[in-house]
Amino acid sequence: MSTPRRSASWFGAYGRAGMTARSWVKNQGYSDEVFDGRPVIGIGTTWSELAPCNAHQQRIAESVKRGVWQAGGFPLEFPNMALGETLMRPTTMLYRNLLAMQAEETIRANPLDGLVLLSGCDKTTPGLLMAASSVDLPAVMLTGGPMLNGKYRGTDIGSGTAVWQAEADLVAGKIDQEECYFIEGCMSRSNGHCMTMGTASTMACIVEALGMQLPYAASWPAVDARRYATAQQTGQRIVEMVAEDLKPSDVLTREAFRNAIRANAAIGGSTNAVVHLIAIAKRVGVELTVDDFDLDTREVPTLVNLQPSGKFLMEDFCYAGGLPAVLKELGDLVDREAITVNGKTMGENIADAEVHNREVITSFDEPFQAVGTGTAVLRGSLAPGGAVIKQSAASPRLLVHRGTARVFEDVDEYYAVCSDDDLDVDENTVLVVRNAGPKGYPGMPEVANVPVPKKVQDAGFDDIVRISDGRMSGTAYGTVILHVTPEAAAGGPLAFVRTGDTISIDVPNRTLDLEISEEEFERRRAEWKDPDNPYERGWQRLYYDHVLQASDGADLDFLVGKSGRYVPRDGH
Repeated sequence: MSTPRRSASWFGAYGRAGMTARSWVKNQGYSDEVFDGRPVIGIGTTWSELAPCNAHQQRIAESVKRGVWQAGGFPLEFPNMALGETLMRPTTMLYRNLLAMQAEETIRANPLDGLVLLSGCDKTTPGLLMAASSVDLPAVMLTGGPMLNGKYRGTDIGSGTAVWQAEADLVAGKIDQEECYFIEGCMSRSNGHCMTMGTASTMACIVEALGMQLPYAASWPAVDARRYATAQQTGQRIVEMVAEDLKPSDVLTREAFRNAIRANAAIGGSTNAVVHLIAIAKRVGVELTVDDFDLDTREVPTLVNLQPSGKFLMEDFCYAGGLPAVLKELGDLVDREAITVNGKTMGENIADAEVHNREVITSFDEPFQAVGTGTAVLRGSLAPGGAVIKQSAASPRLLVHRGTARVFEDVDEYYAVCSDDDLDVDENTVLVVRNAGPKGYPGMPEVANVPVPKKVQDAGFDDIVRISDGRMSGTAYGTVILHVTPEAAAGGPLAFVRTGDTISIDVPNRTLDLEISEEEFERRRAEWKDPDNPYERGWQRLYYDHVLQASDGADLDFLVGKSGRYVPRDGH
């Protein structure tokens, strides 16, 4: 005799409990047949008009429902907190863990047997996957897809990346505000998330590389009919997964995370993947550290020629063969035995993949950028817990550098003076922007890639070393050292840097050092005072007290691990 569905504890219960569950659902017009024991599939969306990247999810959800019905399931759509990177302040990263907690509790508290998770904008993807990993019900993710390529004065431009370039040109006086208005319309031509290899596109590819969404789902443009066909297939597949009891813990193995890390390097993906993957791994109990992002990618070249590191955009990537083509190109660096949500191994999924445009997806033997140009992890007296740099977006001349620090207590202090012609900086200066970490801002915003000072740009230099305990957008570029751990607000060495200090960077040798004596370092440490929680109430107070450092995924300490599946007893 088969085990009853989890949902049967609600819909199959006798007496008052069963009547309550069934009758109130019937007020939506459902007939008795939906309560016959078929699997109930929750379609968790992050739709909101305040999250522009996810604003088309309602239509995607309808396609998923069609697939669920076809496969004999009962689909029920439910909302989750929408995190719109472009509109939320101070940063959506402050709320990623809140989304994860809200989604986890919603899933556990309701009569669901399986899940389809609809995401898109940067933090909605990891937030929902963290939640599903903690509950461990059968689940499959479907990201919303990138926008169509931006078109500006005869050239392709990318969302996000064009913003950073326009900001730099505006600061330098090369364009005016009216031209900015024109550019912004050119780069946002359709529904969807950023079409550069920013964090949204990166995390879509990461989820596919983990095996948690169907092949090619990461790259179909948001408005492509094939995305909606994939949504329908996803709905069909989740019903089968419930019958198989194929859970996130079955898919999210150490081998799956290694595949994802290597995929991130090959696509020139966002450094934000480091924080998110560590957080997801901690939810399923997989041992993953920041050093794995360096060690597991030492043999991986950058194969994908996409902005911000390269030329093309996600629409081009899709037509060139998408992620399966990249994974196939990596050969034995991909674990082909890793299981995926479609029930096949990764090797089976990529066996027939082809590259259709070698300008976009280069070969392993003649890569876009050489082996070792992925994310590097630096350690030293300035970052004993590690710091990361996206080598493919950095200037080669600055990867080994020694310069004088110019310190700013926060990003606002920098922006107040960055256009000053008499600012005491030059092309060799190392800009330090601190108090942008998980506690310091709070939420670890994408502010580390501050624009190059106008004075330096006027001298003919478009890049300068920037160091911060914050993050940068995956759409950004430049020689920016990020996620310095421990952060300044937690008493990390970044708090002790003074303007005029010498900082040395050696990316090939993975070092980042503050060149002061041990005695001076300890003197400054003794002077530092641990700040009290500045927030009186609400989520920010809870977040400040419990957030982990970037090297531990910036999750809340009490959310690490699993809650498991809640099943009510005796219909209660």
